[in-house]
Amino acid sequence: MSERAGPEADDEAGADAATPAGADDRRDPEELPAEIREAVPDYDDEYLDRVSDRLMYSYDLDRDVVVDGERFDLTAEMRVRNQKQFLHPALSYADHDLMEYVFARRVSTPGVGELERLVEFAHGVADERVEGDEQHYGTDITVVLAADRIPEAVAEFVDGFRDRTLLKFGYYGHYEVNLVVVAPDGERLVASEAASSAEAFRLWEPVERPDDGILSRFAKRFWR
Repeated sequence: MSERAGPEADDEAGADAATPAGADDRRDPEELPAEIREAVPDYDDEYLDRVSDRLMYSYDLDRDVVVDGERFDLTAEMRVRNQKQFLHPALSYADHDLMEYVFARRVSTPGVGELERLVEFAHGVADERVEGDEQHYGTDITVVLAADRIPEAVAEFVDGFRDRTLLKFGYYGHYEVNLVVVAPDGERLVASEAASSAEAFRLWEPVERPDDGILSRFAKRFWR
């Protein structure tokens, strides 16, 4: 997975320097370099293509991926490094890494049982990919189902969902499992409490430009 954010010096010694990729104003996709546009897969699905237009600035995208027996139409990975710097980027300390893995697929009508299975899948991804150490701040593992309709039982399950695991009592950071279920044709989306990536899938609404700061959970990564 490529690193999407590098260090930037701040004007004040010891200030935070968080540089999520794509934190600046967005350009039209056609204005991006050809090598970036060509790296974005063609999903043969108008909805997922439009989602990828929001994610492409900050995520590594792939399509038709099978992970632990689960097939996904779209996957995305992002890594952000937050650093404290003293006078110069080379004099950095207190580095913290934040990662996100997004797994999205089309379904007809999702059920609670399917979501419970995908929660276990997400924990398996964490076991394989999250390397807990002093530099690891947090990892989000977000599973998205794009459905024809959203049953009320599913909406209730997702709306009340929160699953955070501390690593070494939080000393090695944490990882969080997030759920999103969206019915694009009905312009309806439900997301778990910490699923900040949900905005990228709510195409019928503009992405609000977030306030500056690391605590914005890097919402600027798909702001256009």
